[in-house]
Amino acid sequence: MSSTVLVVDDHPVVRDGVTMLLRSDPSLAIVGSAESGHAAIERVAELCPDLVLLDLRLPDMLAPEVIAGLRREHPRAKIVVFTAHGDHQGVVAALEAGANGGLLKDVAGTDLAAALRRVLHGERVVDPRIMPDDGERSNALARSGLTRREYEVLRLAAQGKTNPEIAQATGLTRNTVKTYLQSALHKLGARNRVEAIGKASEAGLL
Repeated sequence: MSSTVLVVDDHPVVRDGVTMLLRSDPSLAIVGSAESGHAAIERVAELCPDLVLLDLRLPDMLAPEVIAGLRREHPRAKIVVFTAHGDHQGVVAALEAGANGGLLKDVAGTDLAAALRRVLHGERVVDPRIMPDDGERSNALARSGLTRREYEVLRLAAQGKTNPEIAQATGLTRNTVKTYLQSALHKLGARNRVEAIGKASEAGLL
């Protein structure tokens, strides 16, 4: 029995390429594709695939928003984000939003199929080229005393996002975002978010 896969990417070449790569693996069957976040959420409700291969950069929605929508419609689906670049921050945000893995688009067909099978068996699979410094960052995080959520909110603030945008990306309320930011400021000994971002960068967190 094949596991079913939905491919979400705004580039037809990528969608067709993935279909070609996975066609030779009898354990995986592509059941559909979507070119945007909104289309992906509609299709996952309709098709109920076992796994969603999700482009990290879609034109209409941020990956964490798409993941939240996919989870609402089909909570049991495994979600793997797919990126053309070693986008550490984007993949971390997607994993924290509930993705089960992160892969680079230049992965060979057999490696892609193997990685997807591992995710379907319950593993979390992340290409080491995307997150080579995760150990260093984890150590810096432990030294700072920041929680994962405080770090995530601060990281989004460092990207220039406002509190309402951070709330939307993380699924938190605006008040909770404000509380996490204030707590992060306090732990970093900063008076405002600009100073906090500077201190976090110096500490190797950003």
